Amino acid sequence: MTHTVLVTGVSRHIGARVASVLSADPDISRVIGVDTVPPPSLTRDGGISLGRTEFVRVDLRSPDIAQVIAAADIGTVVHMSLVSAPSKSGGRAAMKEHNVIGTMQLLGACQRSATVRRVVVRSTTAVYGSSPRDPAVFTEDLEPHDGPSHGYAKDAVEVEGYVRGFARRRPDVTVSLLRFANFMGPGVDSPLTRYFTQPVLPTVLGFDPRLQFVHEDDAVEVLRRMATEDHPGTYNVAGVGVLLLSQCARRAGRPSLPLPAPAFKTLGSAARGIGLVEYSPEQLRLMSHGRAVDTSRLANELGWRPKFTTAAAFDDFLRSRRLHPVGGVRH
Repeated sequence: MTHTVLVTGVSRHIGARVASVLSADPDISRVIGVDTVPPPSLTRDGGISLGRTEFVRVDLRSPDIAQVIAAADIGTVVHMSLVSAPSKSGGRAAMKEHNVIGTMQLLGACQRSATVRRVVVRSTTAVYGSSPRDPAVFTEDLEPHDGPSHGYAKDAVEVEGYVRGFARRRPDVTVSLLRFANFMGPGVDSPLTRYFTQPVLPTVLGFDPRLQFVHEDDAVEVLRRMATEDHPGTYNVAGVGVLLLSQCARRAGRPSLPLPAPAFKTLGSAARGIGLVEYSPEQLRLMSHGRAVDTSRLANELGWRPKFTTAAAFDDFLRSRRLHPVGGVRH
């Protein structure tokens, strides 16, 4: 059965890749990509080819998104436009409006739609927070000891609340909520990938956190499956295994600089102020306590596991930045 898919956030790398792979699916009649700015493929900057994706410039905070969904008889919505770091121009307030108010408007439009039958939402494992009292691994049903109180992670917690409310109001719609570990790969540009490309890696003195990554190829494949199959529920998505921050530094061939937490925080504020690496309060906690999640629910539901382990995803990122990983790829 052919149907129309709407993908939000197509001006960013993962969103563009998802739109591209869905547009290549012969069972999908149309793919409509929305964002506030055109994807790089539609500008002189080049970028990922979106195939037959039709781009519509829409700010999710406006009611216009409802008109797009109604006019195109959208059957599946893939919400990829959560922003993980504030822009230089808009700042934190605009980021929160985009993430939370934008999601509310989108879900409100889906709720009123007679054609939407599947909604897939990108979230983050950052909703679990990072705390010294955390379990060894988080399953989807565990509540964090200290939930996030800042930034992107707090936005994601609020977004998830609205998604669960939507699922209760529209039980006829398949709702899939995906909590991704940090994206890693050649095309990923994030606060964490920028951190690892610094000549020296500041660390929090006395801590060596466990980190988990998901390769961009595996993230796109999970999103493709969720957009074309019915898998209701909440799922952690991460590569198998963990890396200690000290292991990441060695693989990257970067010296680390252990700093007391207050100094790390001060350095982060200075770096953020001049437009360098984003050291948010949530990143400080991650760099202190780390985080790991269990992904068995996803594996059991899809009968599939990521091709890249956490270590292999990180190594692929390092190669793309010519930071030659130590010891080669480990699958």
